[in-house]
Formats: sequence, structure tokens, C-alpha cells
Amino acid sequence: MDRITRRDAARLVLRSLALALPLAALLTGPRPLAAQDAAAAAAATPGGTVYNIEVIVFRAASPLGGAENWSAETGERSVAGDEGASGSSQVGHFVAALPSSAWQLGELESRLRASGAYVPVAHAAWSQTASSWGTRAGFAVQRLGIDVPGLSGTVFLERGQFLHLGVSLTYSIAEPPAGLGAAAGTPFSLNESRRIRFYERNYYDHPAFGVIALVTPAQGARPPGR
Repeated sequence: MDRITRRDAARLVLRSLALALPLAALLTGPRPLAAQDAAAAAAATPGGTVYNIEVIVFRAASPLGGAENWSAETGERSVAGDEGASGSSQVGHFVAALPSSAWQLGELESRLRASGAYVPVAHAAWSQTASSWGTRAGFAVQRLGIDVPGLSGTVFLERGQFLHLGVSLTYSIAEPPAGLGAAAGTPFSLNESRRIRFYERNYYDHPAFGVIALVTPAQGARPPGR
């Protein structure tokens, strides 16, 4: 199976796992920030609007593509829904880490783990304001509560005409799947930004590892079951 077919098949597996979750699973349970806390955070935080972001980082148990020149991918960036610069230069502010009791992707993580095709390696959630479009100003994964050997980089949220979430990550996997043709500790890079919509899961994929992310408003979130 060629690389394109492998990756398309992997996307279908991920999507089927996600769609197996009822919509209510995303919208029920503890709200990440109580309304009064969100309002206070928005009033006290430069940039105003506060967003909740939740991410799962996972690696492939088997290769989703063939051998490549992995060093050549460093610095490559994919932007879906690109737009012009906003003309401002606001930098997002970290508000708070969200406790695991407030996570909304826990069942999806369990499904990934049970699939046997993917291995979740990190799960974190936090609240922040957005940076201006084009700044690529984000937070290091360690600041977000992710401490995985070999994983480094940033996650950034930008607001222009639309809201975009981007990842710029490097993951040196101790034992990469054999089919990737990569030596132990080879650094794999994932640089991608895409336009997001609230409550929709977003996929950032790579033959070696990937990210699933969910962005919701901290203030005025949908009530449970809607």
C-alpha cells in the first residue's frame, strides 16, 4: 500500500473512532471553566476572549507511510485556510491548566488506545487568549503540562478574520515503526495550522505521530446535551 493510501486509511480510522462518540459526550460533564470564572478571566486577561484547548498527542503503532528523508521535512509548514496579516501584534496569554476532570476527549483517548493502531502519549487541556494572526506566538508543550521524552515544540492559537490552531512539534521516537526507515531517535516534525470551529475535533497527521485537538469558548459554552 502506498503512502497516500496508508495515510487516507489512517484518517478514516481516526474519523470512525471519533464519530463513534455521541455529540453529547463532547458537551456533557464538568464545564472547563465556570461562567463566573471565565468572565473574571476575560476581564483580567489582556486580549479579552478566553478559549479552552484540549489536545491528544499520539504515535502510530505501525507506519502510516513509507521511508522518507525525514530531515528534509523540518521547517515545512502547512496552513489550511490561510489569510492576510491582521496588522496587529497581540500575543496570547496563558490563563490556566484545566484539570483532567474537565477533559472532554477522554473517551476518544480510550478508543485510540483500544484500537491497537495508535498509542496516546500525551493529553492536556488549558485556557488561553489568542495571539494575532501571523505571529505564530504559542506555548511550549512543557508549559501546557505535556512532559514526554523526545517531544518538544509549541501549540499556538491565532485570531485574524478566523480562528486558527497550529502545532509546531518535533518528536524523537525511541523506536520508530520499522516501515518508516528511520533510526532510533530520528526527529519527526509536524508543522500545521488550520482554521477551527468550536466543538469540532481537528486532526494534525504525520506518518509517525499526530494530534487531535478541540477548541471551545471558555465563556458562553453550550449547555449540556445541546
